[in-house]
Amino acid sequence: MKQIEQERLTTINGGAAKLGIGLAIAAGVVFLIGVIDGFFRPLRCN
Repeated sequence: MKQIEQERLTTINGGAAKLGIGLAIAAGVVFLIGVIDGFFRPLRCN
């Protein structure tokens, strides 16, 4: 296996962190929409 120098390691960009941050923001938005919807339009449990 080829060894990579420290300089080159710092220039490698990963995409998993950006995806995780995007999913966390989307989940937060969906949660807030649910809370607001439940506050303004409460429905009884059947």
